[in-house]
Amino acid sequence: MGNLDKESFKIFKISEIGTIISGATPKTSDDSNFGGAIPWLTPADLSGYKDKYISCGARNITQKGYDSCSTQLMPAGSVLLSSRAPIGYVAIAKNPICTNQGFKSIVPKTNVDSEYLYYHLLYLKKTLQDMGSGTTFKELSAKKLGQVEVSLPSLNEQKRIVARIEELFSELDAAVATLERTKEQLAVYRQAVLKEAFESLSHDTPYPFIKDVCHEVKVGIVIKPKQYYTDKPNGIRAFRSANVREFYVNDSDWVYLTEYGHEQNKRSEIHTGDVLVVRSGYPGTACVVPEEFNNCNAIDILIAVPNKDKITSEYLCAYTNSPHGRKLITEKKRGVAQAHLNVGGYSQMTIPVPDIETQKQIVDGIELKLSIYDNIMKTLDDSLQEAEAMRQSILKQAFNGELN
Repeated sequence: MGNLDKESFKIFKISEIGTIISGATPKTSDDSNFGGAIPWLTPADLSGYKDKYISCGARNITQKGYDSCSTQLMPAGSVLLSSRAPIGYVAIAKNPICTNQGFKSIVPKTNVDSEYLYYHLLYLKKTLQDMGSGTTFKELSAKKLGQVEVSLPSLNEQKRIVARIEELFSELDAAVATLERTKEQLAVYRQAVLKEAFESLSHDTPYPFIKDVCHEVKVGIVIKPKQYYTDKPNGIRAFRSANVREFYVNDSDWVYLTEYGHEQNKRSEIHTGDVLVVRSGYPGTACVVPEEFNNCNAIDILIAVPNKDKITSEYLCAYTNSPHGRKLITEKKRGVAQAHLNVGGYSQMTIPVPDIETQKQIVDGIELKLSIYDNIMKTLDDSLQEAEAMRQSILKQAFNGELN
């Protein structure tokens, strides 16, 4: 496909190239409105949806439900655009379909290729999101959508552009799939590193309880201490599960306590070298408190204070994160609705404890191998970001008449 003639592109408003249709929802309190044969979509149905075409959502509606509200059955080929919560999901109707009020869908005119419009809206996603308004959540109105401009060549040219986009996207998809498979293989390698690090210990290595090699194992503030929260400039950081990652601190999404709140919860104050362990969600995820977070507080996470004469913080953290530690933690979890790791469960986990020098050697070996893992993973993530940028570049060229 050669360079396109830019002169063949004309600018139209979306209201000029199709009919914009809003959806609606039957009364959800009336079960007889749902479970019928009429396909009905909500934006949630497009969350994580990767295909270009869609035939139905999680729920159908009945004829009674359809007649009871203002939703409209749109023909196959309609381009479905979510207009709130969030703005910017796009799919094409594979068959007649209707939507809830979270859509502003477009029934294209005969001179507009549905797939061309689909890709054009993907390209305009950020623009559409920026046009949204509202306080609780942003919404794109039919009027604003109708004013959005798109570039439109002849129908044959639209089809040629779509074919070229899909050819290039197919190549990108293959490259991305290879990168993702490599990441999965690296994740297996990471677990193998942590597993093997503790399998070379001699048979006479002692296995005490964690409580026997720590000065203390305790839990941070269990209740949500919102009465003690304050704004960032004057507050004291309080760790939550979101801040504890495997071997590192996620330095974002903090809550802050007042000085008074911190003093009232002094027992959950943390110090350099303490090991923090997630209790729920992903129980067992652990990190060591760096010096910069000395004297912070902690909310609903375990705090282990290692006895440095018996065990290093880094070794305890590494074992907790290892497949061996995670297996024991799985056995210690308590609870029905959401399993928690409590102080008693973690305290009474056994752990192999060689001499301090051997512990340091094991940790050094883990850190070396995981640093290699981290470097490769960063390279892969950078490549995935570049692939996404390339995708946007392809779309930009396509709708500016510059795609070879």
